[in-house]
Amino acid sequence: MMITPEGIARIEPLGLTADRLPRHIAIIMDGNGRWAKNRGLPRIVGHRRGIQSVRAVVEEGCRLGLDQLTLYCLSVENWKRPPRELTFLLRLLRHFLVVERNELMDQNVRLAMIGRREGLPVDVLKEFDRTKAATESNTGMTLCLAVNYGGRTEIADAARRIAEDVRSGVLKPEQVDEPMFASYLSTAGMLDPDLMIRTAGEMRVSNYLLWQISYSELFVTETLWPDFRGDDLLAACVAYARRERKFGGLPATASSPGGGL
Repeated sequence: MMITPEGIARIEPLGLTADRLPRHIAIIMDGNGRWAKNRGLPRIVGHRRGIQSVRAVVEEGCRLGLDQLTLYCLSVENWKRPPRELTFLLRLLRHFLVVERNELMDQNVRLAMIGRREGLPVDVLKEFDRTKAATESNTGMTLCLAVNYGGRTEIADAARRIAEDVRSGVLKPEQVDEPMFASYLSTAGMLDPDLMIRTAGEMRVSNYLLWQISYSELFVTETLWPDFRGDDLLAACVAYARRERKFGGLPATASSPGGGL
């Protein structure tokens, strides 16, 4: 996806060029409950406010020409939360899928989802499928929602499917390598994230995209998710652009071998 003129106007004063920006950003949207508690409000108010942040980062992502934005909406561990809060979160997700459908179309955004469909309410899946079908032909940024998702669960599911294919003769054990394994993940065909952002200052990855973030740059901000906006996403991109990604090798400016680690 190409950066828009508005995006160029955003990054030029910062001395950045489009080729220095990440192509795929994954976000752990943390701090909704804390935001509400700080204001003496119910947790669900923080979740509702967080939708405004989703809109803001999708708009900014489109301006900056991202190929993909992946948002951690509901983890497999979140089922431990109080039933009332879970019911609200799922209703909020369904509401988002319905209300934002036209906006996604207007912004040329394509919708995708990773995570287990089993266990999700039928009405949520129905609206997701409708929105996915409506945006299928869009050619802009992909918005991927991680729903009922867990990194370990995803890896275990992939390993089980590979074992089944080996047992049935579809696959030979010696064919299983990293690219083959990745093709069995729910993110098959997607780019690995260049940048993973976590809001609310927590220093953990919370079982999110464990395979895919092996070489992702990490950016942690104290900003709570309901307060996160386009400028915050841009700040994370600026921090990313100023880093040198080595992928286990040496910097491009490194001297000749012999200097140690």
